[in-house]
Amino acid sequence: MALKLHSSLNVHVGDFLKSEIVAPTGMSVKALADHFGVSRQALSTLLNGNAGLSPDMAIRFEKGFGIKADTLMRMQTAYDMARARQHEQHIAVKRLNNAA
Repeated sequence: MALKLHSSLNVHVGDFLKSEIVAPTGMSVKALADHFGVSRQALSTLLNGNAGLSPDMAIRFEKGFGIKADTLMRMQTAYDMARARQHEQHIAVKRLNNAA
């Protein structure tokens, strides 16, 4: 029996970063992108939940805000796995016997 997480736990890391880390500072996406040395579009796409978090961007948030990059990457992985589990019944792979 597979453990199914409640859908409220499947929060995109970008949504978390936007609401809990960036918004309280009052800093604009453009200003933060400039500070991070990335494009405004790349940062905006992440913060709006339309792109996944890269390790490089996670490190930028760690350096900028002190939140551990490893924690952010675990959040991204958990989100990705939750999304994949939503359609796992369509992945037709049989278990291998005696796989080496």
